[in-house]
Amino acid sequence: MSRRSGRTLSQARARAFALDPRLAIGVVLVVASVVGVVSIVAATDESTEVYAAASTLAPGDRVLSSDLVIRSVKLNEATDRYIARGELPDEGFIATRPIEAGELVPSSSLGSHDGLSLTSVVVSPQGGLSGTVATGASVDVWASAEAEDGSYAAPGVIISGAVVVRLLEDDSLVSAAHGNAIELLVPRSRVARLLEAMANGDVLSVIPANLPAKG
Repeated sequence: MSRRSGRTLSQARARAFALDPRLAIGVVLVVASVVGVVSIVAATDESTEVYAAASTLAPGDRVLSSDLVIRSVKLNEATDRYIARGELPDEGFIATRPIEAGELVPSSSLGSHDGLSLTSVVVSPQGGLSGTVATGASVDVWASAEAEDGSYAAPGVIISGAVVVRLLEDDSLVSAAHGNAIELLVPRSRVARLLEAMANGDVLSVIPANLPAKG
């Protein structure tokens, strides 16, 4: 092969491997388009990471981070109603309402005083329970003390806004006489007053709280 033929072949190969400017421009435009789309999606993504229950939680359950999972959801104006990532107390909290598995954890479920000053007490109210008294319901506990003459004083609220943990069915004669027992989540500061009423044999009633008034 002559020297001239060799140079011609080398030049042809160089031109074959040379980057076509139009191809380069096309690649740049595609990359820019992808980057732009990703940036727009990231800028418009209003998802918030919040906690959800890994399994069903009942009122009175002590809830730790290990009992929860993270979900990324769009809440719009409802963001403040749920517990976002990083807002969970280090010591956990006490659930004050039922939370189903997979349900987002509402801020209201933490209760008062970080949900840690509540405890459960079993009460046997007289006169039965309203059909609206169910697990998770908010109720008031009323007590009426017996006077020396055997009559009863006017009832008064001794616990306001207790939360129903569960209804306890019992077919015994004692339960039949006094109605079904009910487990309540109450502030620790009111436990002594409740136990005093129970020890004195006061007539206890559990009434649904915050029911709308009928016109």
